[in-house]
Amino acid sequence: MPKVSTDHDYAARDESIAINTYTTVLRRPRVPHALFATYWRDVHGPLCSRVPGLGWYVQTHFDRAQDAHLWPSVEGITPFPDYELDGGVEIGFASAEDQSTFNDASSILFADEQNMFAATVAYALPQGSRTLVDRIPDPIPNADDGFDRIHVHLGAATDDLDAFGTFLTDFAEKLAAEPAVLKVRLHLPERYDNAKPAPPAPNVDHRVPPERAAIGILELAFESPLTRRAFLESDAFAAIAQGQQHVRHATAFAVSGVYTYVRDKTLTLAGLRGSRPAQLIERLGANNQAADDVRQLILTGQL
Repeated sequence: MPKVSTDHDYAARDESIAINTYTTVLRRPRVPHALFATYWRDVHGPLCSRVPGLGWYVQTHFDRAQDAHLWPSVEGITPFPDYELDGGVEIGFASAEDQSTFNDASSILFADEQNMFAATVAYALPQGSRTLVDRIPDPIPNADDGFDRIHVHLGAATDDLDAFGTFLTDFAEKLAAEPAVLKVRLHLPERYDNAKPAPPAPNVDHRVPPERAAIGILELAFESPLTRRAFLESDAFAAIAQGQQHVRHATAFAVSGVYTYVRDKTLTLAGLRGSRPAQLIERLGANNQAADDVRQLILTGQL
């Protein structure tokens, strides 16, 4: 399978997720990053994957050490103050009934968050998210797949969220039309309410400052950092980026890996076994580890 498709757009494969959440995560400061990332991928990930009702579960890990030149500066738009993250999570559902099933069973998941997270904030997307273009064939990445990926968090300049959403939608559509941009996925969540902290995980902070209550997130992918930098410095991008009066803040996060645990209500190999064990199985071509009898044994403890 080629890494990039120049003649096919896979965006439609995400449409089965009718309801979504985008959760920002910050690790506990005294937990070493390597330990945090391993626990999140291989302990917390498989636990979340098994909660009933789940239709879509993807962890996106961020790299704090990557060069800061991820997104161009624009006059009048500043980075969010004191905004550090270690990742973003999508948890999605095919229906409201599935989401309710998940919520009823999710306490076992949220009780685990305190082991590695200092703060998590779940932004609600009751109408789902939107993938505008996706030229990357792999539907279930479980790695740093070599693409240059970033998540750009944008804060609204005013309380007019309709105007903010309209601008970001138009912005995303124009980005998706550019050949240099391999993927554009847009999240336009509801305004976050500190009076209703989400997710309800004990001993984890779920509050946001006022400037992060109304945000939008752009998930972008490029073939390489060189491709990204060239595009962001181009006249084409300058024309697309005009008229950002609806945006007050912008902070970009470099992606170090994308790990898919559930797609279309089905466990991936990473969801079944953990992210790193799945990579080992794939590296050695251990087909027996992905066979139905092993899957049954792992899920039920019985052959």
